[in-house]
Amino acid sequence: MDAIIVAKFGGSSMADAAAMRRSAGVALEHKANIVTVSATYGTTNNLIKLSELAMTKDWSACEEIILEIREKHLSIACDLDLGNTSSLERLLNEVETLSKGMFLLKDCSPKAFDAIQSLGERLSSLLFTRALDLAWANERKVECFDVRKVLRTDDQFGKATPLIEEISTLCDTHLIDCKYDNVVYVTQGFIGQTECGHTTTLGRGGSDYSAALIAEGIGADILQIWTDVAGIATTDPRIVPTAKLMNEITFSEAAELATFGAKILHPTTLTPALRKNVSVYVGSSYEASAPGTWIKKSCSETPLIRAMAQKKEQSLLTLSTPKMIGSHGFLYEIFKIFNAHKVSIDSVTTSEISVALTIEDSTLLNRKLLGELENLAEVKVEENLSLVSLIGNNINHTAGLGKRIFEALGDINVRMICLGASRHNFCFLVDGERANDAIIRLHDHFIGE
Repeated sequence: MDAIIVAKFGGSSMADAAAMRRSAGVALEHKANIVTVSATYGTTNNLIKLSELAMTKDWSACEEIILEIREKHLSIACDLDLGNTSSLERLLNEVETLSKGMFLLKDCSPKAFDAIQSLGERLSSLLFTRALDLAWANERKVECFDVRKVLRTDDQFGKATPLIEEISTLCDTHLIDCKYDNVVYVTQGFIGQTECGHTTTLGRGGSDYSAALIAEGIGADILQIWTDVAGIATTDPRIVPTAKLMNEITFSEAAELATFGAKILHPTTLTPALRKNVSVYVGSSYEASAPGTWIKKSCSETPLIRAMAQKKEQSLLTLSTPKMIGSHGFLYEIFKIFNAHKVSIDSVTTSEISVALTIEDSTLLNRKLLGELENLAEVKVEENLSLVSLIGNNINHTAGLGKRIFEALGDINVRMICLGASRHNFCFLVDGERANDAIIRLHDHFIGE
């Protein structure tokens, strides 16, 4: 039996009819069993903007965006010779209906926000089904499948948590035919559904994650992530033009890279793949013949520094109180507050009377969170920082690494260091305006041309 393949195509691969035809050719060449797609390029942003305008502006401003979405998708349908557009029209009408409700109520609940965002993927999957059907030329049956039938989540709208065991059971029930070449399913990334039938989303950029969940659910051999770049680079090529594409990287390294700022993969994508040992490939739908990057359990080479990334818009919170001296339970009280507010912490360091931790700048808008922390300790906040991460192997067991890093940084001040928790990551905070310079210097020192 051929390998079972789940292929995911991002928004740039869904940009227009030409991009869809090209992506369909890639899916055909690789004999994908399931294809997961993002919304057409820019559509999710338009849907978010529409939701915001519906609560604050006059209806004519909303109509302009609705018309833009409608014309874009109908134009692609025309270019793909999609004869019957009734299903497409129903979804386009749903865009207008939902936004009209928001406008009349001057309210957009998290549930409604997820519902309107889901329409981007639901629209693009209909169009790509046609593109893939043309590519297969009736050799295999192509069906548009509603992923909400299998991707079961809780009801945390905006960033729902997938229910892994239920997803696996539902995949066995609904997607079994794709494993035996009876049908190719085109489905949606980013969205799921509660047990009560309410549409949810997995958070911005969650299409990779949902594709990985589907790959895990059907027991796929390979998950392919097709983007507009030909693999994972040693750092952002927009910062360092000499950045190199990597042929391979381990799951552990890739997970650290994604978590600490690399945009090519959603941070949670690799977890389902690792649970079921699904090989992951990252390539470009625009350069499908390029080597791409394989993510594996182990690699033939284990360089000290394989790649680096930065996570922008970070804030440093320093909590200080003499109560920490010789006491227990203080860290528990701190993390209990962050847990209650569902706020993620990226890195932590401690001293005898202080705890320093990093969070996203946007979290500072949660005044209740800060108020509860101030009840425990004096809180100092520093904003507009960037978390720079060096990803590699045996980092915490390599003598002299810190010296090399600080020599390369030169006059760039380091605000906080986090080392020791992972042998794959050395990360530190710098001023946001110096972060690019830090990446350039470190890349030149450790990876070079």
